[in-house]
Amino acid sequence: MTLEEKIELSETRIFKAVFPNTTNHYDTLFGGTAMHLMDEVAFITATRFSRQRMVTISSDKIDFTKPIPAGTIIELCGRVVHVGNTSLKVHVEVFVEQMYEDVREKAISGSFTFVAIDLDKKPVRIVV
Repeated sequence: MTLEEKIELSETRIFKAVFPNTTNHYDTLFGGTAMHLMDEVAFITATRFSRQRMVTISSDKIDFTKPIPAGTIIELCGRVVHVGNTSLKVHVEVFVEQMYEDVREKAISGSFTFVAIDLDKKPVRIVV
């Protein structure tokens, strides 16, 4: 399997409804909740790509470009964008959809870096 095929197969998409218990005092998705969901999708993507134990070591600039109101649907999309010796980077985009309209817009994007580890929590080579 080629690297591009492996990246394509590991792409991860998760949908969530934005309920009031996940929003802030402006009735929009709380930023910390969004980052939690993004890291989770990135972790799943990294694991599906490598099929190894992965841990988050950093998150890059996360851009919140549109508010995500309560009562909407979000789609989180993770894709591997770089593979190193022991680490890889996953880019995550979050799209917001109105529940009763055909409107979909990118609201958040960011990148997360993961390292493959062994049972002793030491970095190991990512097998491609």
